[in-house]
Amino acid sequence: MAKNSKAQGVARVPEESRAKALEAVMAKIDKDYGKGAIMRLGDKETVKTEVISTGAIALDAALGIGGLPRGRVIEIYGPESSGKTTVALHAVANVQKAGGIAAFIDAEHALDPVYAAKLGVDTDALLVSQPDTGEQALEIMDMLVGSGAVDIVVVDSVAALVPRAEIDGDMGILMWACRRV
Repeated sequence: MAKNSKAQGVARVPEESRAKALEAVMAKIDKDYGKGAIMRLGDKETVKTEVISTGAIALDAALGIGGLPRGRVIEIYGPESSGKTTVALHAVANVQKAGGIAAFIDAEHALDPVYAAKLGVDTDALLVSQPDTGEQALEIMDMLVGSGAVDIVVVDSVAALVPRAEIDGDMGILMWACRRV
């Protein structure tokens, strides 16, 4: 094999220079994106991920870590009326039972407090927002997450996050064209 052969348009570094090139690129990634942006998996002891139970033992097991990973963005995807909100409300109830604070951004304006209570949600303690626009919902979510005081934020649903411009009817030529079709 030639030392500087090209594989798919990328020059291969000679074998004796590879370790040095790899360390240089890893240092640049750390500098540009922060320490820990890239690492060798074997260099660090694996940290057990904190989880929030979904309330369904089989689903928690299927997720592989025992529930929903805490501190991450999770999207529950499925057809209409498939139980997405129910799963989210069970997670909210489990957070509250553990002494945590939960927020529910009800973009659909469809949260049923009676149903939520039947699932174990402490509706008196639940923080609820029914935003007028998608931007407002995301700003509220950002503030809640940024506070560090909330343990779970549910946005129900992403499909209902309608941009302000669409609500105001100010989409210009695109809206005009859509109406013509």
